[in-house]
Amino acid sequence: MADFDTIYEENDDEPPIPAEVVVNLPDPIIIRGAGNVTIFGLSNRFEAEFPTSLSAKVAPEEFKATIVRLNGVLKKALPVNVKWLFCGCICCCCTLGCSLWPVVCLSKRTRHAIEKVLDWENNHLYHKLGLHWKLSKQRCDSSSMMEYVMLIEFIPKIPIFRPD
Repeated sequence: MADFDTIYEENDDEPPIPAEVVVNLPDPIIIRGAGNVTIFGLSNRFEAEFPTSLSAKVAPEEFKATIVRLNGVLKKALPVNVKWLFCGCICCCCTLGCSLWPVVCLSKRTRHAIEKVLDWENNHLYHKLGLHWKLSKQRCDSSSMMEYVMLIEFIPKIPIFRPD
């Protein structure tokens, strides 16, 4: 009875997982910004062209509806961000750069709004299909600058035949 609070060490001598149980996932699909205006790495719209690697996973209509929702968030936020960026650049010398803080905060708010839309989409549709959408920062191909892209990752299926 006094043995209930004893802590035992786990044995690390477990046999390795066989190769047929390990699941190989395809590389994530990257959707880059396709707009003509980019503020702090966030483009004003994403490309709505359906990737061929999603052809057996998601209907093109569902994919397009998600992109339209994301572009709607960006379309709503971009004019305000541009106005504050313009005002911040004009007053930058007088305020020692502090006039750019509203643009930084608005950009962060826009990213959070996009992540909120993606979270809703993931919970209601994409996780059931074995996909996970997320906003990710990556280095641009042409320069050393960073940009935000949409990553569509494949969720591994749980191997039910593997013993516990």
